[in-house]
Amino acid sequence: MRIAEVSQKYDISADTLRYYERIGLLPHIRRTSSGVRDYGQADLARVEFIKCMRSANVSIEALTEYMQLFERGDKTLALRKQLLENQRDVLRDRIAEMEEGLKLLDYKIAHYDDLIVAAERNMQQ
Repeated sequence: MRIAEVSQKYDISADTLRYYERIGLLPHIRRTSSGVRDYGQADLARVEFIKCMRSANVSIEALTEYMQLFERGDKTLALRKQLLENQRDVLRDRIAEMEEGLKLLDYKIAHYDDLIVAAERNMQQ
């Protein structure tokens, strides 16, 4: 399958696919005799996996490390699981920060007239 087809099928830009290849997430893309990328079934499975992990907010850095571990085989299964657990912890922390921010905004909106307007007046002086 050509890069344009993969891009359309997975709703990922061709530039992003080339970037993933460049950083090692898609390291073994075959080329035709004329140099055109030719994605095989294993490549498509990787694209799907990468898309899934990115949707789960796994960072590019962590995903790159994960794929490097994957390339080393089953002896890295525990390390890969630990990496995903670490990413889950990072995401939980981000969610907690966002929830705190939401609470603060809710408070400010609920008290807009007496807090925000007064603070804005202080900024004008």
